[in-house]
Amino acid sequence: MYDLLGGLSVIEASSFVASPTAGLYLAQMGAEVIRVDQIGGGPDFNRWPLAGNGRSLYWENLNRAKKSVAIDLGSAEGRELLQALVVATGQFVTNFPVEGFLSHERLAARRPDLVTVRVMGMADGGPALDYTVNSAVGYPDLTGPGPEPVNHVLPAWDLLTGSYAAFALLAAIRHRAATGQGQEVRVPLSDVAIGTVANLGSLAEVLVTGANRERLGNSVFGAFGRDFLTADGTRLMVMAITPRQWTGLVKVLGIADEVAAIEAARGVSFAKDEGLRFQHRDALFPLVEARLALRTYAELKPEFDAHGCCYGPYQTMLEAARDPVLVGDNPVFSESLAGGEANPSGLAYPAAGAFATIPQQDRRAPASAPILGAHTAEILSARLGLDSGAIGALIDRGVVHQHD
Repeated sequence: MYDLLGGLSVIEASSFVASPTAGLYLAQMGAEVIRVDQIGGGPDFNRWPLAGNGRSLYWENLNRAKKSVAIDLGSAEGRELLQALVVATGQFVTNFPVEGFLSHERLAARRPDLVTVRVMGMADGGPALDYTVNSAVGYPDLTGPGPEPVNHVLPAWDLLTGSYAAFALLAAIRHRAATGQGQEVRVPLSDVAIGTVANLGSLAEVLVTGANRERLGNSVFGAFGRDFLTADGTRLMVMAITPRQWTGLVKVLGIADEVAAIEAARGVSFAKDEGLRFQHRDALFPLVEARLALRTYAELKPEFDAHGCCYGPYQTMLEAARDPVLVGDNPVFSESLAGGEANPSGLAYPAAGAFATIPQQDRRAPASAPILGAHTAEILSARLGLDSGAIGALIDRGVVHQHD
């Protein structure tokens, strides 16, 4: 948690991963992010994994450091309250449909300088999820041995879209500060995905060659990289992209003479060209595989570190959670929640704060997620100027919910 965005308030009306991620990153940098949900929770409120008390650990961690307002969005009065909050605040992140009561056109008619960032599935407004977009852009066809496509479980396009949405909001705010103009920025999941494929050169590759890339299993395309087993059965991902990483690997494994013989026989030099190391992996992989199989991970690790080698052991997620470098001693994590507030799940575990490190600022502990509706009265009073009597009447009629 940092205070780079102190003074910025954002209304978030969203669900699932991409749009809440945008709000989370803004909150971690100090913005006041006010998440508005349906009374009782939106479609992602009870999403797995769940704690023993039924609370969603997924929701709990995607909504840290935010404030929560619960409104009956099925009622005309409730929808008007959300519209009024957006108009009064001036910054809005959502994945609600383009048309409807939260359309930018309708809201901007009441506040022309409004900045709206709308996360979408498809650019034409059609539905899409990370997994359907990923299947469409071709990555599952590059994963595994084949011939069947292999899905991965990381919602990469959701996370990239959320990050891009947070960036887009700040860019639009900067533009407004310079021109006075508000605007809507639409960020479709499908465009983030296929645009990323293009940015990595893969779109051009297949169009120029007229063919799909061959499947490589755990090998890395265009560089020296693959999984190998050590003598004690530890599986390592070993990479050698830079010249230093390659020379370090050759030195530690004591294979300089063998590598030189391959270079002489094939008329190449591997010292500075990662593409050549990939191209001649048929000779290099067996050599490295044989030498790694003779030594234990405990023997290799200090030598790898001393020579600047790039490697990583394969771990289960439970092993990663108990890893002192990744989690235990990592200042990104803390069980000391801001203000001493408990997690809604009632559980204690390492919570992630801002991923960035700012040496010039003190890193604050990650804040807890709110109880649904915990800030309803506070926000209606501060943003809309409603007094306690008016708020009480809304609560009594079931238009809003205030958690006690």
